[in-house]
Amino acid sequence: MQFEDVKVSARSNPSQRIIAVAIVFAALYFATEVVVPLLLAVLLAYFLDPVVGLLERIRIPRAIGALVVMLAVTALFAGLGYLVALRANQFLADWPRYSSVLRHVTTAFDRQLTVVQKGVDAITPIADRALTPSRIVEPPPIRDWLLSGVGSLYSILVVAAFVPFLVFFMLAAKPRIWKATIDLFPDEHQDRVRDALDQLGSMLRSFVVGNALISAILMLLSYAFFLAIHLKYPFLSGCVSGILNLVPYLGAVLAWLPPFLIGMAQWNTVGPYFGVAVMLTFLHIMGLNVLMPAIVGRRVHLNALAVTISLLFWGWLWGAVGLILAIPITAAVKVICDHSEGWEPVGRWLGA
Repeated sequence: MQFEDVKVSARSNPSQRIIAVAIVFAALYFATEVVVPLLLAVLLAYFLDPVVGLLERIRIPRAIGALVVMLAVTALFAGLGYLVALRANQFLADWPRYSSVLRHVTTAFDRQLTVVQKGVDAITPIADRALTPSRIVEPPPIRDWLLSGVGSLYSILVVAAFVPFLVFFMLAAKPRIWKATIDLFPDEHQDRVRDALDQLGSMLRSFVVGNALISAILMLLSYAFFLAIHLKYPFLSGCVSGILNLVPYLGAVLAWLPPFLIGMAQWNTVGPYFGVAVMLTFLHIMGLNVLMPAIVGRRVHLNALAVTISLLFWGWLWGAVGLILAIPITAAVKVICDHSEGWEPVGRWLGA
């Protein structure tokens, strides 16, 4: 009897990889409330880790340093939140005036739509008009709106409650977690894993620091511009517009909304709206095409097509949070592919 040597290969074929990726994406979709706080905590931990490391080098224990940093960050966010809430409260007190202006604009728009619809009906043949079914759009029940609001509030509370603790534990136990993660892999692969983790940490830290810096610059410039044109609530509008301006592609238009809404009660001509649109678009172009490549682009090596696809996909999967996490997730996938055998072509495509 002859015995044949059977060579077993652990490498997966393309169909198995596609199935595995589909399973991972399905798990990410159904576990959104778990995965999103975890990813946000990872980003914040990488952002704050250098400060904790600095405190550790001056003989402060890592756990105490992590606690001090978290308390300082919490106080900073609380102060900024108080300032924004104070301005928002003043805006809400004036909301009846803005709502009446907004109602007048929407009424005029509906009137124009009615005129256009009548013009279309006038040139539509009677036979075709009879075949067109009339639809009655019923507003959603109040219960649906309440349930939707409760769901969004629950997600915000989950993030606010768990992210600080996750960040603290990640910062305090980073050396042990780092070593334990590397020990999960065989000895011959540990150097590659260590290089991948170092590159991933550098990339995420650069991304968060760069975005924070650019966001602060855009908010200050927007605030100064709104203050110069005597727009009411310049601080509130500047903060919201500056943050929205960071959204790739869509930010150039989203940043117009706060000043346009507030300006409806002040401006009666098209000129101020046009000036605001031009200025905020200029800030968007400078932030995303000049500052972002200079500060973040050297670390996040992604091509424009990969960035666009990632924004579409993660925005569809997780909504607004997906737009925030899309680029760091895709850049992390690229780093992992660059250091994983058999996945190098995917990493090269993402960075081509």
